Amino acid sequence: MSYIDRIQPAHLDILKEIGNIGAGHAATSLSKLLNRTIDMEVPSVKIVHFNDISDFVGGQEETVAAIFLRIMGDAPGNMFFLVPIQEATKLIQQLTGDLSITYTTLETNEMGVSALCEMGNILAGSYLTALSDFTKLNLQPTPPAMAIDMAMAVLSHGLLELSQAGDYAIVIDTKIQEKDELNTAQTKGHFFLLPDPPSFEAIFHSLGVTVNE
Repeated sequence: MSYIDRIQPAHLDILKEIGNIGAGHAATSLSKLLNRTIDMEVPSVKIVHFNDISDFVGGQEETVAAIFLRIMGDAPGNMFFLVPIQEATKLIQQLTGDLSITYTTLETNEMGVSALCEMGNILAGSYLTALSDFTKLNLQPTPPAMAIDMAMAVLSHGLLELSQAGDYAIVIDTKIQEKDELNTAQTKGHFFLLPDPPSFEAIFHSLGVTVNE
């Protein structure tokens, strides 16, 4: 039996709780940065095969905005934050207050790209800090890069840039809400944590999953 087969719902619940802690820290940072109320939550965490990642954002040919980075330290790996381009546009409009940004101009809009990268940096840093605190593993993100392309092209290019991952990914669903006195705007995205194969075992071993039986 592989370590993947040993992962139980309770272990995913722990990762969900870690994700919500990270989301809470990220929401606090974004709220202070933007001077607006931002709420975030992680409704679910899953383990999926690498080939199924793009299904979460509408398929391999779905155009997405992606933030990707390399994780260094005790459990090296890769992290992606993927948002369908329409959702990314709504999110950037919320973050910048600039409603003139559209999905056709997002890639060339310097403020929009900067805001998306900064958000990805805050999200990744907050999640990795929460994961590191819980597992006692040293996890450090590299500066993020951004791309807009079809989902599988982004993943393949990103992994070539950062180094190849294993066969499985941890999918961390993320809901981002901006609230004011009259309205609540919500955007959904997905974090994909792709630990290098030994790192996958190290992370789950720290959560109580035995890998050598």
